[in-house]
Amino acid sequence: MPRPTGDVRAFEAHATDADLDDLRARLAAARLPETETVHGAAPGPPRWGQGVPLADLVDVVHYWRTEYDWRLFEERLNEIGQFRTTIDDLGIHFLHRRSPRADATPLILTHGWPGSVAEFIDVVDELADPKDAEAPAFHVVAPSLPGFGYSDKPTTTGWGTEKIAGAWVELMGRLGYGEFVAHGGDWGGNITTVLGGRFPAHVLGIHTTFAEAPPGVTTDGLTPAEREWTEQTRHFWRHRAAYAKQQATRPQTIGYSLVDSPVGLLAWILDKFAEWSDTEDSPFETISRDRVLDDVTLYWLTRTGASAARIYYESHNSLDPGLRVDVPSAITMYPRDVEKSPRAWAQERYRRIVRWRSPEAGGHFPSLEVPGYFVEDLREGLAAVLAARR
Repeated sequence: MPRPTGDVRAFEAHATDADLDDLRARLAAARLPETETVHGAAPGPPRWGQGVPLADLVDVVHYWRTEYDWRLFEERLNEIGQFRTTIDDLGIHFLHRRSPRADATPLILTHGWPGSVAEFIDVVDELADPKDAEAPAFHVVAPSLPGFGYSDKPTTTGWGTEKIAGAWVELMGRLGYGEFVAHGGDWGGNITTVLGGRFPAHVLGIHTTFAEAPPGVTTDGLTPAEREWTEQTRHFWRHRAAYAKQQATRPQTIGYSLVDSPVGLLAWILDKFAEWSDTEDSPFETISRDRVLDDVTLYWLTRTGASAARIYYESHNSLDPGLRVDVPSAITMYPRDVEKSPRAWAQERYRRIVRWRSPEAGGHFPSLEVPGYFVEDLREGLAAVLAARR
């Protein structure tokens, strides 16, 4: 396999002690509002009806300030292997874990918002070097989106999902991967769709938890369960998507709060972990506080609250209605994800669906919520994709 080019440079994460001390000082000095007026509601969605409950936020802030250890996350990132390269004058950060297996397939994993590469740190090793010798193995690349984490912040408009997909092809080529498979959810699913549709010469196939149908589809012929999916998605965009409207229209305005206040940043992100996870009440039923705080602290230390929000400004509702994906595709619709597409709708865009799954558990963050199932499903989906190429 070709060796990486000299444009790729090793990178190590290391926050200064001063930055960590400043974070703890800001947490200690936080000004908090009064409790929500649904205070006392029984555990469940109503308790979160006005957003993150005060008691929950106070508990997480205390843990963040007194017990959470950022250095453990830094060590894990450095252990996996971190790198940077410059594409179109923008520095791109990525994790790269090469498999020891000679038969491994290159795989690019793309996160979304409010995620980061933190979503993948518990699944990278098993994907690259599976305990089961019969399981497929992958050379895993997980980039930080422009404006996220240790990637640079764009200083001009234009870094939407189409440009990002092109940058990912360039990135994989620099690593010696002229052909590869791709996975993503949320914005990562959108980018993965663009990869499959625009770059079939490089993309062997895709696996995604995102399947946006083109315009003009109808509910005729859908099962009752699929009709319920469409109603849930419609309700989400009509009643629960204020965050997306804000970030798509005024990312700079919300950005001041996200970059200046760690508590504000935590609440903005924790709200989505709670609402979009497959839990009855708290996201910590399935995702550890440490993993959520790894993600939030990465946003805080890199000051990317505003720059990450701008992906909505660049790309909200921008997926080309005419884009079709002809490479083999595996699609998984987790039950508590926020946007689920019936298969009949999905196949209007994804023309070669070789595997479709609707598991019984999991939400918007499956690599964190159900990591064992996520790995198995991704392996099986990509195995089906690769088999369809033969």
